Amino acid sequence: MNADDPQPPVTTDAERPSPPAWWIYYGDGVRRTDWTLPEPPPWRRFDGVRPETGEDSGPEAEPCCDAHTAEGPGRTGVATTYRAEPEEARMVNAAIHLRRPLLVTGKPGTGKSTLAHGIAHELGLGRVLHWSVTSRTTLADGLYAYDAIGRLQDEKRDQGGKHDAGGKRDQDDKRAADIGTYLRLGPLGTALLPSDRPRVLLIDELDKGDVDLPNDLLSVLEDGQFTIPELQRYPVCDVHVMTDDGLRREPVRHGRVRCAEFPLVVLTSNGEREFPPAFVRRCVRLDIRPPSRQKLDRIVRAHLGPEVLRASGERLEAFAKDLEEGRKLLATDQLLNTLRLEHTADHTGDPEWPTVLRELLRPLNDTA
Repeated sequence: MNADDPQPPVTTDAERPSPPAWWIYYGDGVRRTDWTLPEPPPWRRFDGVRPETGEDSGPEAEPCCDAHTAEGPGRTGVATTYRAEPEEARMVNAAIHLRRPLLVTGKPGTGKSTLAHGIAHELGLGRVLHWSVTSRTTLADGLYAYDAIGRLQDEKRDQGGKHDAGGKRDQDDKRAADIGTYLRLGPLGTALLPSDRPRVLLIDELDKGDVDLPNDLLSVLEDGQFTIPELQRYPVCDVHVMTDDGLRREPVRHGRVRCAEFPLVVLTSNGEREFPPAFVRRCVRLDIRPPSRQKLDRIVRAHLGPEVLRASGERLEAFAKDLEEGRKLLATDQLLNTLRLEHTADHTGDPEWPTVLRELLRPLNDTA
């Protein structure tokens, strides 16, 4: 097939079937802020409140900070061009209704992580909280970090200086205020703060973590809360701690963080190992298959425009065939990178240009 051959029909967003009435997330990349959270199941209700107001955060309230209005650096374009298949959007909506984490499994490069950014963009939920898992990751890494050494060093310096001339200070209030400067919530800890609308939390490549990590996550994801022992010594005071995105300080009372609305948790896995049944049964599962030719067409059109799509029929056909056969492990961004370079770089007179394109499309499982 060459660029002059007739191209297969492309299903545009306008031609997609109307989504079911129970859907909140459509997967079409259109930003919507006029949606309302459905009532949660009775066993997934949470009563977290913000200490500053003492009131529950309702889903109809307006976002209150910049974290809810920006996808984050470098992610806006990815979020706005993401298109989910109907079966993918269906399971996203099931997770939203049931207030359950979404466990997304698929080969590298199939858009598992990008799905989280697409959800946040389309529902107007702002910056995605991103927690990348490694073999050394522990539950504590996702909840909060406490700089005990830094605090001890500062206290020693203060003891060596002069006290304020105003008389004896209220030690408990001062220590409570001070300790907040040495605490920073992690991505999971920030996602569980009471908020007007749920945050989107991406726990990326969970299968790369320690075998005990999924079980460690169970109680936190089930209860929607956790405690900070360092703050439980100050039961009267509200301690303000920094959020993971570094945008603001949030009050914590009695050392407990409890969500008002369960966050939209997207857990991704490359399928490198199985998870415990007790963990899996608490998730909504979604298996993302490699994109079909039609989906590849939609992706190329969204990212690079219709002209590049029309001129790339032969390469798209070959790429789709390789994905369907499954022998070569390829990622969609390899295709996008290749087409972008092919149609923007002036490679006239470069005898090694075909080698560049071959390397860009080199299968991920080709280690030779």
